Amino acid sequence: MNKLHITKYMLSLSLAAAGLQAFAQANISPAKKQEKTIAITGATVHVGNGTVIQNGTLVFSKGKITSVSANGQAPSDATVINASGKHLYPGFIAPVTNLGLTEIEAVKATLDFREIGNFNPHIRSLIAYNTDSKVQPTLRSNGVLMAQVTPQGGVLAGSSSVVQLDAWNWEDAAIRRDDAIHLNWPQTPRFRAGFGRMQQSPEALQEATNRAIDELSGFFTEAKAYAELDKPDATNTRFEAMKRLFSGKARLFVTADSQKDIVAAVRFAKSMNLTPVLVGGDEAFLVADFLKEHNVPVVVKQPHSLPANNDDDVNMPYKNAALLANAGLTVVLSIDGYWQQRNLPFMAGTAAAWGMDREKALSAVTLNTAKILGIDQTTGSLEAGKDATLFISAGDALDMKTNQVEKAFIQGRDINLDNLHKQLDKKFSDKYSGK
Repeated sequence: MNKLHITKYMLSLSLAAAGLQAFAQANISPAKKQEKTIAITGATVHVGNGTVIQNGTLVFSKGKITSVSANGQAPSDATVINASGKHLYPGFIAPVTNLGLTEIEAVKATLDFREIGNFNPHIRSLIAYNTDSKVQPTLRSNGVLMAQVTPQGGVLAGSSSVVQLDAWNWEDAAIRRDDAIHLNWPQTPRFRAGFGRMQQSPEALQEATNRAIDELSGFFTEAKAYAELDKPDATNTRFEAMKRLFSGKARLFVTADSQKDIVAAVRFAKSMNLTPVLVGGDEAFLVADFLKEHNVPVVVKQPHSLPANNDDDVNMPYKNAALLANAGLTVVLSIDGYWQQRNLPFMAGTAAAWGMDREKALSAVTLNTAKILGIDQTTGSLEAGKDATLFISAGDALDMKTNQVEKAFIQGRDINLDNLHKQLDKKFSDKYSGK
C-alpha cells in the first residue's frame, strides 16, 4: 500500500470513528445537587425491609430522606410529585459486576477487569471505573442506581468498590471504596467423561487443586503475619492490601459453587477469623444449615441459567434463592456480566415467582445487598436519615412487563433517564413510521 493510499485509509477511519462517536453520543450529564425539598405523595412505598406503605408520602431534602409515612402531608415549601397509583422503591444495587470496567466484549482495549497473575489483592477496580460508559444509563432506566464494581480473574482478583451510577468521575461516583477482596476458590475437579480436563488423570487434577489451595493458604498466612507487624522491614503492596481484610475494614467475597468447595472455603475463611460472603453457590441449598450456622450470606448469581448438575431439578436455578431465604440465610441476587445488569430486578421477580416472598426478593436487590456491602446505614431502604436514592415506577418494578421507571433520584439528584437504547429506538421508530 503506497503512502497516498495509507493517508486515504487513515482519513476514512478517522471520519468513520467521528461519525460513530456522534451516532453513539448519549449527551447525558450528571444531575445537579438537590436544591429544593421534594415530596412524593400517594405512592405504594416499598421500603425495602419487608414493609409496604399504602398511600405513602416520602419527603427528602439536601439528598437525605427526612420522613416516610402513610397519608402524610407534604411540607408547604416542597415540590410535590403526585405518584398516586404508582410504586416507590429504593434504588436497586448490582453486586459483583464488572460494570464500568468493560464496554465492548469483542474489543480488547475496552476490557479492564482482569490482571495477570493469581494473587492481586492490591488491584483496585475503582480507579479503572469508566463513568462515561454508555451502559450505566441503560441500568438506571430499570431502577439499578448503584453497583459493586468488581475485578475478575486469578485466585485473588483484587478489591471492589461501591459506586452510584450518575457521576463525572470515579471520585464522585464512589460510595464505599475498597469494600471487599474477591477470592475465586480453587475448584474441586468433577470427574466426568468428555473433553479438556479428563485428558489428565483424576489424581493429577486433584493434586493440582490441592497445590492451589496450599498456595492460597500460604499466601493468607504470610499476609496475616505481615498485618500483625507494626513496621515491616520492607513494604509488600499485596500484603498491605490484605490489611483491610484482617482489620475488618473489608469483607472477603468467595466464589464457590459445589457443596464440597463451599464448605472448604467457609472453613478456610473461618480459620483466618473471617466471615465470608459466598458468591455463586449453585449447591448452597445442600449445605444451607452449615451456612446458617456460620452466618454466611449468599450472593446467588445468574438465576436464569441451566442447572449445575445433570440430575438437578431443571428449575433449581430459579428456586435456589427461595430455598436459601426460607432456610434463614441472608440472600442477595446478582447476574453475570455488565450490560445484562439492567435485568437484575427481573431476577428478583423470578425468585419471587419460585417461592421467595416478594418483599424479601426486593430486599435481595436492595437492603440485603447494602448490608453485605457495608452501606446499609446510608442506603438500601426508604428510611429517614438515609440517602434519597430511589425511583418511581408506573408498575411492579420486578415485572419486566410493568416496570416503567418514570422518575429516579440518586442522593436527591433528579437524574436523566435517557439512554442510547431509547435514542436508537426513537430514531428507527421515526424512520420506519415515516415521521
